[in-house]
Amino acid sequence: MKNWYKEDYSYKITVVSSKPGHCRNGHEVGDVYSCEYGCPGGFCSKSMSVLFPLMEAVRAGGDLSNLLSGATKHAGEFVCPNGVVTFELEAFNSMEAVQ
Repeated sequence: MKNWYKEDYSYKITVVSSKPGHCRNGHEVGDVYSCEYGCPGGFCSKSMSVLFPLMEAVRAGGDLSNLLSGATKHAGEFVCPNGVVTFELEAFNSMEAVQ
């Protein structure tokens, strides 16, 4: 696949809690995933349905603290649709790092 667009943001997703033996995708505390636009390899597609709108909000200049309880502008926690895994999302603006 040939990426033709340089993304402004990259994302780090970390598993911060998980009910042992309940995650069908096998996520464990400490697992870390990274991506820019698409679904990170090995990440739960069902959880991606929650993650993607959060990523889009950040890309559009939104503030995660308006969407997630206890979040900051570019970091916050969200729970998978099954309610068994909690992830932390961190967004990094590649354009800010260049300036």
